[in-house]
Amino acid sequence: MEQTVSMRMQDAIPYLLTVLHIGTAVWVTVHALLKKRDVASAIGWIGLAWLSPIAGSVLYVTFGINRVHARAQSLRRPFLRTRSGGSAAAVPFQGLALAVERITGRGIESGNRLEMLSAGDGAYPLMLEAIGRARTSIALSSYIFRADAAGQRFIEALAAARKRGVEVRVLIDGIGGGYLLSPAYHRLRDAGIPAARFLHSPLPWRMPFLNLRNHKKILVIDGRVGFTGGLNIGAENLLADSPRHPVRDTHFRIEGPVVAQLMEAFAEDWQFVTGESLSGPDWFPVLSPVGDTPARVVTSGPDQDIEKLEYTLLNAIAVARRSIRIATPYFLPDDRLCSALEMAALRGIAVDVVIPAKGNHRVLDWAVPVQIRPLAAAGCRIWLAPPPFVHAKLMTVDGCWALVGSANWDVRSLRLNFELDLEVYGDAFAALVDAAIDTGRCRLVSLDDLDARSLPVMLRDAAARLLLRYL
Repeated sequence: MEQTVSMRMQDAIPYLLTVLHIGTAVWVTVHALLKKRDVASAIGWIGLAWLSPIAGSVLYVTFGINRVHARAQSLRRPFLRTRSGGSAAAVPFQGLALAVERITGRGIESGNRLEMLSAGDGAYPLMLEAIGRARTSIALSSYIFRADAAGQRFIEALAAARKRGVEVRVLIDGIGGGYLLSPAYHRLRDAGIPAARFLHSPLPWRMPFLNLRNHKKILVIDGRVGFTGGLNIGAENLLADSPRHPVRDTHFRIEGPVVAQLMEAFAEDWQFVTGESLSGPDWFPVLSPVGDTPARVVTSGPDQDIEKLEYTLLNAIAVARRSIRIATPYFLPDDRLCSALEMAALRGIAVDVVIPAKGNHRVLDWAVPVQIRPLAAAGCRIWLAPPPFVHAKLMTVDGCWALVGSANWDVRSLRLNFELDLEVYGDAFAALVDAAIDTGRCRLVSLDDLDARSLPVMLRDAAARLLLRYL
């Protein structure tokens, strides 16, 4: 009797596995059809689920579902964003201004004054001076905050401000600030400064090692003076001190009504991490016009801001009539942005992209030639900037529109990181950004250069490009 039951169970196993295979494959098919925007990706996963029984479905559940967006959406809290601002009629590219307002939910703020700062040598003294003069509040967010000589100056300045009664809040990324030790964070806490780490957990299995990084660089003093750009806090940014791995970057000092949007972006992140709401005149004073430059903050990330930066870039490329200039330390955008730049070059727009001759991540350097060859073939000019490593993120269109900030031209910045950029309208500011971009235009990459690579090198580079979404 027992033998008969055992035989029947053995006979039933193939049928149970078949039902399990069909059921899981049907589920993958439905999920991919509803959730996958990319047709090739949907077809590939559906095919794998049906042709690789059970294993294909397991792979889809493990690697095919975008948990980054889902997790970010579930973690974020709603935050009221500033829509007030100047009229789009007061700026060039009225259609672009309207599109970005609809994309970001923020209006253009007129009456701002912006100053470009070069590397830590130019930015740190002004940032430290502003911290020293703070009277009511200091909000500081940095992806990297080192406890070296440069970082220690900031820690001491923040501690002194705290002692004289200034409200201080410091936010450091859970990865960029040092996952295991984060000495700057602990020194800040030891000094009695309210500091927090963005999405950090002491439990490795709960820590998003590769995703959900806060890459923003924000400093707001008394709600009136702001700093943002690509500059982290570390001794490598002080070129005059001849650091071992020097970094050349660009930062910006800002005054005027748009500082409220900068402060708003920090307050949203701080509330998300700590639950504390920053409000009132100490953080959000009434701001009067101090200049004549219209500007707007553009935030992006895998939460409610998903794809907002990419849509902004696509709209800016679409309105270009004369020139598009880009400087970025990492150039690995997706096919939509590459195609938009190629189409711009084909219709006669002068497209210039400046990237470092040697980056600080070898695998990224391998992937870049494959990415830039179609652009070079379409007529885009790709320039290599000599050392030191250029970390600035700059863009202009037609010499009258600029985008500066923390975001790189790669899938990580455009889809995974939480980023902050500043959209600026006006010839004068765009001319400053153009001049900064031009300083990196050293050697032009030709198609002959790209095609002269040996077959093993081409295969290595092509393989590295397959990691595009993870680099």
